[in-house]
Amino acid sequence: MIEIIVSFVFATAFLAISPGPDNIFVLTQSIVNGKKYGLATVLGLMTGCIIHTTLVAFGVSEIMKANDNIFFIIKFFGAAYLLYLAYKVYKSDATIVFSTENVQTKTTLELFKTGFWMNVLNPKVTIFFLAFFPQFLFSKTISTVLQFYILGGIFILVSFIIFSTIAVLAGFVSNVIKQNQKMGVYLKWLQIVVFVGIAVFILKP
Repeated sequence: MIEIIVSFVFATAFLAISPGPDNIFVLTQSIVNGKKYGLATVLGLMTGCIIHTTLVAFGVSEIMKANDNIFFIIKFFGAAYLLYLAYKVYKSDATIVFSTENVQTKTTLELFKTGFWMNVLNPKVTIFFLAFFPQFLFSKTISTVLQFYILGGIFILVSFIIFSTIAVLAGFVSNVIKQNQKMGVYLKWLQIVVFVGIAVFILKP
């Protein structure tokens, strides 16, 4: 049980650190508008994760109750999806690009709403949660729905800590990225290793 949760924490941390639209958006808003505006964006994104957790918790739980074979198919396609993501990252450019030009100034409430809807309306997040969360169910006695919410809470907490750190240290982070041309390559391969590692974890007997 503890081993599974620790593995989930590390996998979540690696995913949160890896560059993507969400953390790049947080970084940009923090640089342009200030730290508290970046933190407002983070809060919006993390609140959106609650919606995805709920959808996956109740949806997958019902499927698991209905048929173990269907759950195995979900696991198989979950692993396949993660390998697909790893392939897409491998084929992508390792350069990290973010621009602070033409970024509109918004209130903290507006940025909270933007972060929330960015997350909720992104179908890839639901698909990822569907592929990612079921593989880390850690107990046969605790209800599946509760386990999903525990995992969702851990995911949100770990992501919040990392995204908030990016917001607070935005200037430092942007300078490191600009000064170290290989940073994009390191983070690219970090993503690949994490995606492949989780896929192998899913498929192991």
